[in-house]
Amino acid sequence: MYVAVKGGERAIEASWRLLDKSRRGDTRLAELSVGQIREQLRLSVARVMTEGSVYDEDLAALAIKQAAGDLVEAIFLLRAYRTTLPRFGYTQPLDSEAMVVERRISATFKDLPGGQLLGATYDYTQRLLDFKLMAEAQSDGSDATSAQVAAPRAALQEIPEAPEAMPRVVTLLNREGLIEQEAPVPDAPEPGDLTRQPLAFPADRATRLQNLARGDEGFLLAMGYATQRGYANSHPFAGEIRFGSVTVEMELDELGEAVEIGEIDITECQMINQFAGSSDVPPTFTQGYGLAFGHSERKAMAMALVDRALRAEELGETLGSPTQDIEFMLSHSDNVEASGFVQHLKLPHYVDFQAELELVRRLRAQHAAEAAQPDHGHDQQEQAA
Repeated sequence: MYVAVKGGERAIEASWRLLDKSRRGDTRLAELSVGQIREQLRLSVARVMTEGSVYDEDLAALAIKQAAGDLVEAIFLLRAYRTTLPRFGYTQPLDSEAMVVERRISATFKDLPGGQLLGATYDYTQRLLDFKLMAEAQSDGSDATSAQVAAPRAALQEIPEAPEAMPRVVTLLNREGLIEQEAPVPDAPEPGDLTRQPLAFPADRATRLQNLARGDEGFLLAMGYATQRGYANSHPFAGEIRFGSVTVEMELDELGEAVEIGEIDITECQMINQFAGSSDVPPTFTQGYGLAFGHSERKAMAMALVDRALRAEELGETLGSPTQDIEFMLSHSDNVEASGFVQHLKLPHYVDFQAELELVRRLRAQHAAEAAQPDHGHDQQEQAA
C-alpha cells in the first residue's frame, strides 16, 4: 500500500476520516438508516445479496451504506464478512414451483394455468422523472417502531392473493415431450461449492450456474445481449419469470428429517430456446436457467441467456463466440475479482515503472544515434527498395 509514502500510516488514517465525512454528507440532512435502505432500495439490496452470496437484507443494506452506494464495494464487503461465518450445513433444494408468487409472467403463452400476475414492476411505467418524489415528507415512516420496520415486506403491502396452482410453463411443454428434461445421473458427484473451492476447469453446469449467480449483473447483461445479437446460436423466449417467497428447509441429524428454517425471496427465470436436434435427438426446445435473491429479474434473465449459450458444446453446436467460451465467461464474470485486478493499478508500481522508463530512455537514445548517422537515410532507402 502507500505506507512508504510521505505521511505513512497517518496519511492513510486521515484518508479514512475523510471517507467517513464524505459518506455522511451534509449533516443538516437526516442520516440514511439501514432500515430505510433495506425497505426503499430493495433492488440494490437484492443485487448485493445475490452477488455477495449471503441472504441477509440487513447486512446487505449495511454494506450499501458503508460503501456509500457503490454496489460492487458493498458486494465485496458482504463476501468478506461471509468468510467469517461458520457453516452449519446445507439446505434442501428449493422447490420454486411451490413459490408464494408475487409476480409471474410468460412471453410464450397468453393463457396459462394460474394466469399472468404482473405484480410490482417498472415494465409498464413511463420513463419520466417523477418530481413528486422530491416533495414527499421526509418524516414518512420515521415514527415506525423497530418491530414494524423488521416486519416482512409482504405484511406491509397489499399484495393480491396469488392462485394456488401455478405449474411451470416448461411442464406444459413437457407433456408433449417438446422440451428437454434433465435426467438424474447415477452416481453423480455432489456439486462443488464456489464459496469454498476455487473455480476450476472443466466446469460442470452446477459450477457454471453458481458462478453466474455470483457474477456481475452488468457483465451478464452485456453478454446476454450479445447472444441475442448473433454471438451465439440462440433464439430465446422468456418461458417464465417468477418472483416470490419460497420455504427453506434443512435436514437436522437430531430429527432425521427436514424442517423449515425460514423463507426467502427469489427470482427465477427459464428461457426456452430452439434446438434443431441431432441424429440421436429429435428437434426440441432447450432451456437456460437463472435464479437470484430478491427481486432481480434483469439478473436472472441475463443469467439464463448466458447459461444456454454456455451449453453449446454439450448440445453439439458450433462454437464461434466468446459467449460460448466457458473459460472466458466464467473467468471474467466476477466483479469482486475484476475490480481487484483493475484497481490494483492504483497501488505503487514505482520500481516497475522506473525500470520501463529507463528502458524507453535507452531505446530512444539508441534510435537517435542511429538516425544521426550520415548514411542512415540512404541505407533505409536501399532496404525499402
